[in-house]
Amino acid sequence: MSIGFKEWTLICEALGGGRQSLILRKGGIAEGRAGFHFKHEEFLLMPTLFHEQAARLKLPAETPLPAPRADGQLAIHLHARVEWAREITDWAQIERLDPFHLWRREIVEERFKYDGKEALNVAFVRIARLSRPLVFPDAPRYGGCRSWVEFPEPEPGTELVPVLSDIEHKARAEALHDALGA
Repeated sequence: MSIGFKEWTLICEALGGGRQSLILRKGGIAEGRAGFHFKHEEFLLMPTLFHEQAARLKLPAETPLPAPRADGQLAIHLHARVEWAREITDWAQIERLDPFHLWRREIVEERFKYDGKEALNVAFVRIARLSRPLVFPDAPRYGGCRSWVEFPEPEPGTELVPVLSDIEHKARAEALHDALGA
């Protein structure tokens, strides 16, 4: 089985389009007492169709979401490899990440302060497009407030094609490094 990570559809589009290389996460209800952490170095991205997401992002509120497939199948197109991940507890550092993601400030702050613990998990990822999408039937086990799910394996011979060149990725890594002062 392959590990899948559930993320908003519009964030997946930004990651897959090379406009964003960060994933910010507080955690889902099903994360348990230990809470969320990036426990996998590589995973497939599962776009989720949360309908109010455009209003919570730095996008026009009328930004359309793609419709679910009429055939009841899920199609996975993106692979992520975590370059680094950390829990950030300094709000000033979180604010300095603002140019590097699509979430509105108030949503990031809400997540940062959620559950009485001021922290946010941040991962810098290298995104690649699958040369052949992984298509399989949707099922209840992919739903709910959980971040991690298991998928079938991609077809043999499926290749990963980076969405950013090595030069672009390195420049973004350096800009993030500078922004975080790390």
